[in-house]
Amino acid sequence: MCGRFAVTTDPALLAEKIKALDETAGTAEGAAPNSAANYNVAPTTTISTVVKRHGHSPSLRSPQDGHSPSLRSPQDGPDDEATRRIRSMRWGLIPPWVKPGADGGPDTKKGPLLINARAETLTTSPAFRGSAKNKRCLVPMDGWYEWKPGADTGTAKKPSKTPYYMYAADGEPLFMAGLWSSWRPQGGEADAPPLLSCTIITTDSAAQLADVHDRMPLTISAADWDRWLDPDAPIDEGLLRGHGDLDRIEIREVSRLVNSVRNNGPELIAAVDVDAAAPEAGLF
Repeated sequence: MCGRFAVTTDPALLAEKIKALDETAGTAEGAAPNSAANYNVAPTTTISTVVKRHGHSPSLRSPQDGHSPSLRSPQDGPDDEATRRIRSMRWGLIPPWVKPGADGGPDTKKGPLLINARAETLTTSPAFRGSAKNKRCLVPMDGWYEWKPGADTGTAKKPSKTPYYMYAADGEPLFMAGLWSSWRPQGGEADAPPLLSCTIITTDSAAQLADVHDRMPLTISAADWDRWLDPDAPIDEGLLRGHGDLDRIEIREVSRLVNSVRNNGPELIAAVDVDAAAPEAGLF
């Protein structure tokens, strides 16, 4: 799975780097993501994602994309080329059919946080299959964390868990396959901004990553970004069976400071000197 990650690239710089439009300012709920580096991104955090959508001229807007209803006939194809866009989204997908709670927002207390979607079942899962058709995204990150259980002590005490950081050895961001959704409360104001949310797709771990955890985020190589994001094409299931940028990924043990979401800083991704490290207090 992927339950915590690090990202240090500002959305505007990311947009320039990958030739995308930066739409992160003034998005859902009127809030832009924190442009500062975040070394301990946790579920429900607002994060930057990459999508590919058509233009926002009145004739091309669609309610599914979080804009006004389309004025074009369904038989009329879009007359512009879909472009990459950086958008702010809540990490933890909220399907469109989720009912509103007492506060008017989505009632997310009755089900699990949909922070991950299994590559093997996302096209059949009721929670994900709608988004898999044409709402696919990329989640950029520097790397992610996983915890490896220690040896069983043979006592009632649970084995301690050691955190590891999986990152791109070349220093460039990794782009994880994801899905996104647009949520509006039934009967809400038509011009109110929707709540955009996303999930990160996971697959079986491969190579050295399998020694830490049996699941890993599904990486998408730069050559396949547009194929993955294309809103006018069905999902390429071949990409779901691959491992994208696996050859770029390295692993290092890191401090147990990452166990607490209250901690945030570059020391969380720094390598631990295994021989010199003293036991640290943690959550696991």
